[in-house]
Amino acid sequence: MTLVIGEISYTNILPLYYYLERNKLIENGCSFVPQIPSQLNEGMSKGVVDVGGISSFSYGEHFDKYHLLPNLSVSSHREVGSIFLFSKVPIEELNEKKIALTSSSATSINLLKVILHHFYQYQVDYHVTKPNFHEMMLDHDACLLIGDDAIVTKWNHEKDIYRYDLGQLWYEHTGFPMTYAVFAVRNQVIENQGALLEALYEQFLMSKKKSQHDQFQPMITEIRNLFGGSSSFWNEYFAGLCYDLEMRQLEGLRYYYKLAYEQGLLTKKVESIYLWDSLDHCHSI
Repeated sequence: MTLVIGEISYTNILPLYYYLERNKLIENGCSFVPQIPSQLNEGMSKGVVDVGGISSFSYGEHFDKYHLLPNLSVSSHREVGSIFLFSKVPIEELNEKKIALTSSSATSINLLKVILHHFYQYQVDYHVTKPNFHEMMLDHDACLLIGDDAIVTKWNHEKDIYRYDLGQLWYEHTGFPMTYAVFAVRNQVIENQGALLEALYEQFLMSKKKSQHDQFQPMITEIRNLFGGSSSFWNEYFAGLCYDLEMRQLEGLRYYYKLAYEQGLLTKKVESIYLWDSLDHCHSI
């Protein structure tokens, strides 16, 4: 038996993978695929990836084919700290302007479209490009970056550029937290590899709890060696993230899916969010 595990290659999801007993999981038939969210979304939809972190929007596209692993996500109650709209003009002046969107994600680009359409009533000319701030801003009025690309750009961007955190914008207009990534499993895997899935799930929960218990410190030391940044920055960053998937997050997701469907971003209405259960195997809300 094998289980292909998708692993988003951004620091924001690292606490859920950091303490996994990888050698043990690999011995039991698991393999890991580290990629950006858009690649993992595609891998899951094609059956190449079995389980792991994917964009929340991608779950909305395939909600009838996947289940979510409970108590696991990458969310924020307000600011997320790594999903930014960078703009040459204030957000109040972005109507009918050109915005470059990162090619790395699905949740964030559609979140921006939802925010500007439903809450600002803007008509915007969007273009998906590679995530490079300077190239994106050459021919556009604003750009959206996520993950480590957004963090590094925040550290280095020009002072005359406006910056908006999408998690904060979402909260200001809805009062909901925003969930950017979820842990999904294909329905076929639940039927065929339940025991291995349960072992992996326990490992994810263990990594989350140990990361929180350690206040992310060993992980932050490694991140600073790779990306730089101060201890205070990374401490504040991880303190602003939530790795649970509780009722409030699910309510926010349902509202996000509702608005995305009304806007035509989702072709199917998300009738239910299906949660995997190690005992009952699945239930919906």
